[in-house]
Amino acid sequence: MLLGLVCVLTGRHDRTATPGPGRGEAAEPIAAPVAAASDVAAFAPAAAAERPASPVAAEPPLFVDLDGTLLRTDLLYESLFGLIKARPWTALLVPVWLAGGKARLKAELARRVDIDPAGLVYNQAVLERLQAERERGRRLVLATAAHHRYADAIARHLGLFDQVLASSDAVNLKSERKLAAIRAQVPSGVFDYIGNDEADYAVWRAARRGIAADASAAVVRHAATLCPMETIATPRRPRLLLILRALRLHQWLKNLLVFVPLLAGPKLGEIGPALQAAAAFLAFGLCASSIYVLNDLLDLPADRRHPRKRRRPFAAGDLPLDLGLSLIPGLLLASLVLSVLTLPPLFLAALATYAASSLFYNLFAKNRVIWDVMLLAGLYSLRVLGGATATAIVPSFWLLAFSMFLFLSLAMVKRYSEMDSMVKLGLGQAEGRGYLTADMPVLQSIGVSAGFLSVLVMALYINSPEVGRIYDQPQALWIICPLLLFWIGRVWLQTHRGLMHDDPVVFAARDKWSLAIGLVCAVVLVFGRT
Repeated sequence: MLLGLVCVLTGRHDRTATPGPGRGEAAEPIAAPVAAASDVAAFAPAAAAERPASPVAAEPPLFVDLDGTLLRTDLLYESLFGLIKARPWTALLVPVWLAGGKARLKAELARRVDIDPAGLVYNQAVLERLQAERERGRRLVLATAAHHRYADAIARHLGLFDQVLASSDAVNLKSERKLAAIRAQVPSGVFDYIGNDEADYAVWRAARRGIAADASAAVVRHAATLCPMETIATPRRPRLLLILRALRLHQWLKNLLVFVPLLAGPKLGEIGPALQAAAAFLAFGLCASSIYVLNDLLDLPADRRHPRKRRRPFAAGDLPLDLGLSLIPGLLLASLVLSVLTLPPLFLAALATYAASSLFYNLFAKNRVIWDVMLLAGLYSLRVLGGATATAIVPSFWLLAFSMFLFLSLAMVKRYSEMDSMVKLGLGQAEGRGYLTADMPVLQSIGVSAGFLSVLVMALYINSPEVGRIYDQPQALWIICPLLLFWIGRVWLQTHRGLMHDDPVVFAARDKWSLAIGLVCAVVLVFGRT
């Protein structure tokens, strides 16, 4: 489904504008039909009825674009991901709606998805400019290709605009159609316009003055040939760094679990299995990053209300949402190609199971109690199984049992820490979660019990006949049990005190005690073979 959506929606949707003639040149006649004024959704917000005395009454009206200009996001994609999150099966109708035109697609999405204007990310520099213009008494008009249901709600929320021009159920108010709607409101033909991309060339060509908000250098250069231009630019980190952050490369630490069968099995030290495990690590990393991007896109409203997740690149508006829609299939394809070329077919089955389970978790299980932590624990275990299939090592019953209990404990740590964050915010429930803060004692009880059960499984394994087939000195492994007991107890104590990161894997990677215990355990495993 996402692959199909990429084909029709990426590349900045409905960007039909062409560079056209420069400033002072005659514009060619419009070949496409232009919407009649009666087809355009126009709205006068009640909040904008009163305005200060106008010392700049001679100033022409200022028309303002919404997506990518006033907003650091795109409402088409916001509503699309909102539909996928709330009604995954209904999202299969998107290609059908799109076949009827962009206006119909936007109308169908607007009917089914509510967007809270207070939860959107606004360009503060543009917002401050509009507030200053309004204080001077200038007439402000929101002119957007977004559906009028969303545009009207945003205008009411901000209380800055005298009028709203937006897409209706029949007309997508973009490029030349937007220009026609603006001219219908300004008989003199004199106006200024704030935009941000190529679709605004047609409007800038007819404007008295233009303002480019966070536009690319190429857009600014060409727009300057169409009308006198000024720019509004907000500092942003390099896009490559933002993309790497969106991929959550630090979460690839979880994929080190693919090496566990190799470390615990009979093939440790062999070059071939080690290279296979390394390829499995990379394949799982690419696949997991595609899932992380999808998760960020589906959880935009919840992430923006979270004290830490609101800084994620997509939630903060630092990366365009259509880029995320392109990254998902791209990363999946890279993972698939790597798996097919370098790893056994059985690994591909494990990877596909991981991807399908992750998708099921994000769409259906994330807000269901117990189901979610069971799936999280299963995703950890699938990495172990993936490492076993990549290296052709049959995982033992002991390894699978140990993984199940340990990862269930870590999944409970993750949920408990989220609930603790909600307590600090004075909330009774996390956004998009089925747990209440009152459930925290139960989560802690299950998590601590599961963690200690994993140590019991380890102890039984050390005392079993199977351990002698791999380790020459299995008695050396006993030191691992008290170290695990200490680590699990410390993790849960830190969690109870509110000192745990949202993700226990990130905590372990930064915690000196965790790193030291992991190093000692690795040394013991190697020493036990000698």
